[in-house]
Amino acid sequence: MMNSQIPNWIASHITLIVVAVTIVALFVPSSFSWIGTAAIAPMLGVVMFGMGLTLKPSDFKPVLMHPKEMLIGELAQFIIMPLVAWLLCRLLNLPPELALGVILVGCCPGGTASNVICYLAKGDVALSVAMTGVSTLLAPFVTPVLVLLLAGETVDVDVLGMFMSIVQVVILPIVVGLVVNHYFGKFTQRVIPYMPMLSTLAIAAIIGIIVSHNAQNIMGCSLLVAVAVILHNLLGLSLGYIAGMLTGMSPEKRTAISIEVGMQNSGLASSLAATHFALYPLAAVPGAIFSVWHNFSGSIAAGVLKRWNGK
Repeated sequence: MMNSQIPNWIASHITLIVVAVTIVALFVPSSFSWIGTAAIAPMLGVVMFGMGLTLKPSDFKPVLMHPKEMLIGELAQFIIMPLVAWLLCRLLNLPPELALGVILVGCCPGGTASNVICYLAKGDVALSVAMTGVSTLLAPFVTPVLVLLLAGETVDVDVLGMFMSIVQVVILPIVVGLVVNHYFGKFTQRVIPYMPMLSTLAIAAIIGIIVSHNAQNIMGCSLLVAVAVILHNLLGLSLGYIAGMLTGMSPEKRTAISIEVGMQNSGLASSLAATHFALYPLAAVPGAIFSVWHNFSGSIAAGVLKRWNGK
C-alpha cells in the first residue's frame, strides 16, 4: 500500500477501526486505560478542527437560501432526539447513570460523519453541511438547557460549565479551522487530505479510552444500553425522514434531515460525560456505543435511502 493511500484507507474504514478498538479495549482494558479521560476533550478538539478546515462561509448559504428547511431540520434535531432519548429511558427503565448518557447523546448536535453519509445516500449535502454547522453553533446554548430539563431531576447539571466546555472543545477549534482555511489556503490544501485519517484515529481513541475505563461495567449492561442506543438512532433516522416528508420536502432534503437527526455528535456526549459527570462513570458508555453503532446504521441507511429515493 502506497503511503499516499494510507490516510484514505484509514478514513474509509472507520467502522472497522472503531469496532476493532472497541473489542481490544473491552477485553484488554490495559491497552487504553493508561490514557486518562482528560485526553478526550483535546482529541475531540482535533476532530472539530478538521471539520472547521473543510468549512467555508459559503457553506452556510443554504441557511439563507432555504430558511424553511433549516428551521424544520434544527427543530427536528433538538426536539426529536432529546424527547426520544427521554422516552426510551422511561420505557426501558434505565438506571440513572445510563439514562443520563442516553439523554446526553440525544441533546447533542449532529455528528460530523453525517455529511459523508448524506453524500453516499445522494442527499442534499449542502443542507446537511449547513445543518451540522448551525446545530453545532447552537449546541453551547441548547444542549446544556435540554440536559437540565430532561435529566436535572436525577443529577446535578452545571449549565454554565457545559456551555464553556462546548465552546472550548467544539466552537473554538471549528473557528480556528475556519480562520486557517481562509487565511492559509495553501497550508490547508496540504493538511486536509490527512484530516479524515486524524479524525478517525481520534474518534477511535476516544472510544477506546471510554470503553477501557468502563470495561467491567459495560460487560454487565451492554445489552440494555445497546437496545436503547439502537432504538434511539433508528427512531431518529425514521422520524427525521417523516418530518421532511410531512413538510413537503424533496427526497434529497428528506434524506439530509433524516441523517442529520439520526446521527449525533456522540464524541461530544462522551466528553461532556467525562468532564461534568465524573461521579457517574457509566454516563459516558452510551456515547461510546453510539459511536460504534451509527457507523453501521449510517452505512446501511445510505444504501436504503439511495434506493428508496431512486424509486
